[in-house]
This record gives sequence, structure tokens and C-alpha cells, in this order.
Amino acid sequence: MIKLGIAGVCGKMGRRIFELASRDKDFEVTLALEKKGTPLIGKELGKIKVSSSPDGLFLIDLLVDFTSAEAADVNLDYVARYKKPLVLGTTGLSREQEIKVEEISRVVPVVFSPNMAIGVNVLFTMLPEIAKRLGPDYNIEIVEAHHKAKKDAPSGTAKKFGQILADSTGREVPIHAIRLGDIVGDHTIIFCGNSERVEIKHQAHSRDLFALGALKAAKWIANKAPGLYSMQDVLRQ
Repeated sequence: MIKLGIAGVCGKMGRRIFELASRDKDFEVTLALEKKGTPLIGKELGKIKVSSSPDGLFLIDLLVDFTSAEAADVNLDYVARYKKPLVLGTTGLSREQEIKVEEISRVVPVVFSPNMAIGVNVLFTMLPEIAKRLGPDYNIEIVEAHHKAKKDAPSGTAKKFGQILADSTGREVPIHAIRLGDIVGDHTIIFCGNSERVEIKHQAHSRDLFALGALKAAKWIANKAPGLYSMQDVLRQ
């Protein structure tokens, strides 16, 4: 059984990861971590109390982090200190923070992905071939939509799509971000030629697909050697 820590446990994603992990016989949630000042600090969540102390990482086998760039930066230090594997789904990291993730992955295994959904990660793999076959006569743009409370824009997933397409075509791909209502997550990649348009769309119906992807990654990385891994690595197994 994996003793699991969840950072950002009071957020929408963190709470769902907690609920699904609590039902999974492969996990025992032993750390529910939140930032200082969160109203639920010290209160019970399931069988444990919500904590603001990253020193609780010594109790766990592995940390799943869906927080903010600021909180993740602190958690990275503690992951390295206590040598704990990490599943990192936090988006909006600066380039300096991404370099920090790379450095820490030399000490502990890290699965780092802007999106844990299986379908999105399949698209990450397929897009270069689609762009190659359509060729340079097709213009490419990306439209992404999320709920109005999402802080980073464009989304990490949209940026990853854009990076993959830029690397494979040599062209910068414009990204348009929409923040409305309670949209879980929509991403559309548009290839447009003179006589036709091809649209590839991924729509998240609930946060469960991200939470289940994160738990799948947690099971996969629990006994891996230090290194920086992606969800493609997880899904290849």
C-alpha cells in the first residue's frame, strides 16, 4: 500500500484526488496538505487532519501536488529534502521553476505533466504526425476554455499543444484563452486550409479523469528511479 500525501487537498482537484484515493485499496492517504490560512487547517478530512506543515512529508511514500506555482515551489524543496517521489500536475510554473523540477528529478522520480488525462496525452503524441501530413498550407490555432476561477491563461495544456506543434512545424501557434462559468476544460486545435478545416477537440466532462490519471501516475512512479517522467511514460507501460 502506498502512503499518499496530497498537496492542495482543499482545492477542487485535490479534494477529488483525496476522495478517489480513499476508495482505492492501493493507497492510504496519510498527509492532507494545505497552505497556511486555509480555514480547514486542523480539521478532520476523512481519518486525518488537514495540515499546513510540509514536514509531514516524512510520513508518506509519495506526494501528489495540484496547487499553485507559489505553493509548488515550496513543496519541491521538501520533496527533495525527504527524498519522496512526486506527481506534479500544477500549472503556471515559471521557467525557473521548471528548471527546479528538472534539478529535483535528479534526486527523486517526478511525473510532471500539464494534463493527466489519457486522451490529452494521446493527442500530445499524435499532433506532430497530423501537422506533418496536412503540411505548411494549413494554418494552426488553439482555443482553450476553462472555468472563470482558473488563474493561469493560456492553460498549461494549451501551451504544451502549442510547443509540440511549434517544434514539429517551425511555426509559432497562436493560443486563445476563454474563462467562463464552470467549464472543466476544453481544448480545440484548428488546422485550416483554403478549402477545408480540421478541428481536434478534447473536452473534460469532470475532474475525475485528471484525478484518476494522477493516481495512475502515482502507482507507476512509486518505485521508479530518479528522473523526469511524463504521462506518456506512464501510459506506455
